[in-house]
Amino acid sequence: MADPYTTLGVARTASEAEIKKAYRKLAKELHPDKNKDNPKASERFSTVTQAYDLLNDKDKRARFDRGEIDGDGNPAAPFGFGTGAGNPGGFRPGPGGGGFQADGPDLSDIFENMFSGSGGGGRGGFAGGFGGFGRREQPKGGNILYKLDVPFIDAVAAKPQRITLGDGKTIDLKIPAGLESAAQMRLAGKGQAGPGGNGDGIVTITVLPHRFFERVGDDVRLDLPVSLVEAVLGASVRVPTAEGAVMLTVPKGSTSGKTLRLRGRGFHRKDGTRGDQLVTLMIDLPADDAALIAFAEGWKDESARNPRAGMDV
Repeated sequence: MADPYTTLGVARTASEAEIKKAYRKLAKELHPDKNKDNPKASERFSTVTQAYDLLNDKDKRARFDRGEIDGDGNPAAPFGFGTGAGNPGGFRPGPGGGGFQADGPDLSDIFENMFSGSGGGGRGGFAGGFGGFGRREQPKGGNILYKLDVPFIDAVAAKPQRITLGDGKTIDLKIPAGLESAAQMRLAGKGQAGPGGNGDGIVTITVLPHRFFERVGDDVRLDLPVSLVEAVLGASVRVPTAEGAVMLTVPKGSTSGKTLRLRGRGFHRKDGTRGDQLVTLMIDLPADDAALIAFAEGWKDESARNPRAGMDV
């Protein structure tokens, strides 16, 4: 795999926020839903996701920066143990293929004394050469990408979502706090089988839009129709939320655009708190109501105020 920094188009000194921003931009451009007729985009999406998974893991990123693992997350071969023709690293297979032999002086005794736990006598743990020293660990199986569409209301309430895995089994996925569209969750060991164990499942989550709720940061916004009587005289009205209807007091003399707040009815945050639901009142007038028209024609605003005075018109 290519250098994950290059794949995401960021510098090696990039911050976590910069890496996340770069990944989200690429993920939106390359998402399979937007590129159904472009298999190369899907492949690129998988590569970008794998690069982000590595750099998003502080331990793996540090190990990659130190050269301990490659871009696939597999252990890198130790320096000097190349497998090219002629063995340029200075070691070649010993007789019978049991280990390695140095070009030049026999260094086996030196390594034997260093690692056997004793200064002499016996061959210790290095009998017959270096054994398997320098061998790469067996690679894990590939990751499997999953797509999960979460209804808006379920995302607000952090309701667990059922997902079917590649082997046909189902699990209930706990929705994390602070969930946003394009977020990813890792299912350890739920990928393809491999010599070194199973890969992981990578779930890309899309929060579906709602017909009258809208997300604003961690808050939920709602335009709520109210009648003229409710706005003028005040009233207690039922308001929908992600977790069921609640009662809301509309103050006397409310106007369209007035926003009321239902605390703790928004999205869950990582610190354990929740956003709010912002309810914007919208006065709904009946069409062609004779009595209302007659009232408006006969009513005069004694203050003769201009409701648009603040707009310099």
